[in-house]
Amino acid sequence: MHRVDFDAALGSPGLSPRSGRAIAPPPQGASTEVELTWIEGRHEQWIRFGRVAAERILSRRTRVVGFRPGAVFAFVRWTSNDFGTIHSNIAIALAVAPGEPHSTLPFVRPGAEILARIDGWPKVQKALEAIDAVEAVGIDACDAAPDHWRHIGNRIAAGLAFRPYSLERHTAWLRRRAVGS
Repeated sequence: MHRVDFDAALGSPGLSPRSGRAIAPPPQGASTEVELTWIEGRHEQWIRFGRVAAERILSRRTRVVGFRPGAVFAFVRWTSNDFGTIHSNIAIALAVAPGEPHSTLPFVRPGAEILARIDGWPKVQKALEAIDAVEAVGIDACDAAPDHWRHIGNRIAAGLAFRPYSLERHTAWLRRRAVGS
């Protein structure tokens, strides 16, 4: 196979292999990209919270969202088959700047700092309830202290109750962050 034929078979960079249409370049200003796929009732990946800085639509079922360095986001993955749920996971992560150390996560490029990673639908439900509780106080979940998400992940993993996130804790976090800046 000649190089030209090989390139045509794989699709040239910047072209979609299926349609031949141009694919948008990676989002500018976003250092962490998350691939989201939605196949109703089979394979669902979504962002539960976080401030999306950029978005690219790859197909009807797939898109890529980008986050700026320092952004906190929750990435949920769920897969099922004819017999029910076979995989569920939530990762609450912090987007990193280029060159910073990070951990790898499936569908997250290049990776992120993992604040909490929870597997199994009953535990994922508890994490979603914790997110709802933060939002019920009137605080956007992506603005909550990263330490709170670490606490949630550790307590759920240990099967223990977690402390609620209060307006007082949030105020203390904002003051601590202001002093550190």
